[in-house]
Amino acid sequence: MMLSVSKLTLDHEPALSGVERLPVMGWKIESRHRNVRQTSYQLQISHDICFNQIVFDSGVQHSEQSNNIVLANVALIPSARYFVRVRVQDNYAETSAWSEPAGFITGLLDSGWRAEFISAEKPEDKDNSKATLVRKTFEADSHKSISSAFAHVSAWGIYQLYVNGNKVGTDELTPGWTSYAHHLLYQTYDLTDILCGGLNVIGAMLGAGWYKGDMGFTRDRNYYGENTALICQVVITYTDGSQDIINTDESWEGDDSPILFAEIYDGEIYDARQEQTGWSSQKFTPRVWRPVRVMAGDKTVLKAQASGAVKQTERLKPVAMITTPQGDRVIDFGQNLSGWVEFCVKGRAGQKVILRHFEVLDAAGNVYLDNLRSAKQRTEYVLRGEGEECWHPHFTWQGFRYVKVEEYPGDVDLNNFTAIVLHSAMEQTGEFSCSSAELNQLHHNILWGLKGNFIDVPTDCPQRDERLGWTGDAQIFCRTASYLMQTRNFFAKWLTDLRYDQTPEGGVPHVVPDILTNHCGKDRLLADGGTHSASAWADAAVINPWTMYLMYGDTRVLEDQYDSMKGWIDFMEAHSEHHLWRYKLQFGDWVALDAKEGSYFGATPNDLTCTAYFAYSTLLFSKAASVLNRTADHRKYADLHDKIVHRFQQEFFTPAGRLAARTQTAHILALYFNLVPEAFRQRTTETLVELLNEHDGHLVTGFVGTPYFCHALSQNGRLKEAWQLLLKDDFPSWLYQVKAGATTIWEHWDGIKPDGSMWSADMNSFNHYAYGAVGEWLYRVAAGIEADEDQPGFKHAIIQPRPGGGLDWLDARYQSIYGAIGVRWEVSGQTVDLRVSIPANTCATLLLTDGKTLHETDGIDFVPCVQGYTAEVGSGEYRVKYALV
Repeated sequence: MMLSVSKLTLDHEPALSGVERLPVMGWKIESRHRNVRQTSYQLQISHDICFNQIVFDSGVQHSEQSNNIVLANVALIPSARYFVRVRVQDNYAETSAWSEPAGFITGLLDSGWRAEFISAEKPEDKDNSKATLVRKTFEADSHKSISSAFAHVSAWGIYQLYVNGNKVGTDELTPGWTSYAHHLLYQTYDLTDILCGGLNVIGAMLGAGWYKGDMGFTRDRNYYGENTALICQVVITYTDGSQDIINTDESWEGDDSPILFAEIYDGEIYDARQEQTGWSSQKFTPRVWRPVRVMAGDKTVLKAQASGAVKQTERLKPVAMITTPQGDRVIDFGQNLSGWVEFCVKGRAGQKVILRHFEVLDAAGNVYLDNLRSAKQRTEYVLRGEGEECWHPHFTWQGFRYVKVEEYPGDVDLNNFTAIVLHSAMEQTGEFSCSSAELNQLHHNILWGLKGNFIDVPTDCPQRDERLGWTGDAQIFCRTASYLMQTRNFFAKWLTDLRYDQTPEGGVPHVVPDILTNHCGKDRLLADGGTHSASAWADAAVINPWTMYLMYGDTRVLEDQYDSMKGWIDFMEAHSEHHLWRYKLQFGDWVALDAKEGSYFGATPNDLTCTAYFAYSTLLFSKAASVLNRTADHRKYADLHDKIVHRFQQEFFTPAGRLAARTQTAHILALYFNLVPEAFRQRTTETLVELLNEHDGHLVTGFVGTPYFCHALSQNGRLKEAWQLLLKDDFPSWLYQVKAGATTIWEHWDGIKPDGSMWSADMNSFNHYAYGAVGEWLYRVAAGIEADEDQPGFKHAIIQPRPGGGLDWLDARYQSIYGAIGVRWEVSGQTVDLRVSIPANTCATLLLTDGKTLHETDGIDFVPCVQGYTAEVGSGEYRVKYALV
């Protein structure tokens, strides 16, 4: 059979565990034909995998839609399992077989929480960083067969769930970090094959985490509460339809765990001598455990998390053992990462393993800890002294490439050490390679910057005493991240917290979740300037939802965030003067190299950057209103956008067309955000090139200008300069970091200076993804895989590769929601050999920019256009050869 459904997704995931509304459905179609379009589909939902208990059948729907399908009037029951399958017919009159089923489990829905929050801590433990245990024994009816059993679990703090002696699931750091007072996620775990008839034991280990732990560069604690607590509701359904429900309540018991200390920044201390072996198993006979306390808490804030929890994703072995000039033993894992070190050790009871985690060696080759600031990044394990012991932390994580071994019984054997990579579970969707090894390493660094910082929230760095969800970083990297990985659910979760943490007036915090407000009295900058509503940072409220729509075509994020988006635009308008906007503390072109000596603030005026983003976000919001058929809002904000642009041009352009602020970033924003009067576009572009040449082809831009620099050039006839900028390899440049041995993106262009000295230790992360925002240029321009906002989610793609930079070849693939879009080009002299892959049920516009002569067209009907040649193509594999101008 030529036609098949290769992948069925639910909310863009292969499976979901814990949903509160019917997921968005979608599927990928495979066919060896060209120009394949779906003509109809039939979708079924069943309680069983054999589809003998069908609860919904769409019948044959004559539709081309194969993604973002929202079904109405399907009533879900709580704590139940469902399976979904689909079959399709195409325009060749072929009908596929039924797809492999995708499954989901519902959460509690409207059945409500019977469970209570319980804690093994005492009120006086509010400043304690130890972990605790809670447990309960219960009987499942041994005279009945269990049909299903699901645990719905959350916590104040971080928890790990155990049943009958084993950890449940593969999630880590649950329930993650959210705006807990408004939005606390719970996870759903399948216990069907774990529980048995008769005696069972359920338990959990709880740590301080973000909830009550020591957080933020102010090093405060108890932001959300003073004690950890667990809430758990187990629903057992028997084959006769009867149910048992086991809840957290006063009948549970608690005790201290072997984790004596666990904090996100400072690490973990574990004393294996205090383990109570088998504490969560049926055969365990406990010492006297203490009663738990039932804690009052708002259960209405509990929302199901169906996917995207943090998981162990990779395991890396060391690449070298180093003895530093100062005599320290250091393990090099060869890759800057976020996660844990797992080790095995033998020794006497009471002996210790102590590790310190760090990112770089200094110029002399010694351990460099200064850029961690007050974060200890230290783990300590006390041996129990019984054979080989293997361990890794539980309620912390470290950002590191290197590990200093401060104590370890016996010889340090590298075979006993493994780095475990942690990040939010997301499918990798982008692949990139080319003839430049340095550019390949840059792509690698960008990807690992994402891995290192997408740990439940998009953090600014994973090593020092910060790790906060800075909105500016997340905004500028959002598009790049969404080529690299399927970020829809990751960002949808984070944007929910942005919405909850907005001020009543619509202001957007600098960090989400917001732990700066009311905690920055000792920080002069934030105390005086405020903790919300900085241009380019707060615009994440609009830019990120729009990017999700553009990349995935799903209107749900736009709908969910609509009031938040509108609130931010209205906030800017309320605080603008004649459509020029700025407000209190602005970060501007943060850490740009044209800043004054000793300053973090770039030279581009704040009122220019603020008003530029005011215009851009207003434009995107007006488009979002149009997508959602909010016609009045669309017209209102489109008109507002026009007024802002007009005011920008009045204020910042002279009558002769000179942009008043003579900085690279000012010209980049004016060009990329389409704020330049058309008559002045060429002059503005030429001035940008002049500014580039004044620095010998180097950028001096910061957070605001850097993401769009290559775009501003390539969109305005300066592709050569864009490639040259990208491929610069001396300071400052992306490839300077690569040549310096970086394996992730640095926070500063000169994190390590050419002479080997360090930028200020005060703020010098070597895993800080913001400047990795150039990654989208690699996919959108170099490879030419561009979305069409009129048919988002790559239902219609614009394929416009831009060979250059002296590269011999480039190969990129993006796994869209419809399937893989592939582009490979090879250049020989002036001839380009182009291969393109378009997934079934989509189409594309193919643009051969600067194409002079067509040599091979593979049956494609090209027509000349201003750029070169263009054609409309359907799905399939194509190979074209053409000569460049």
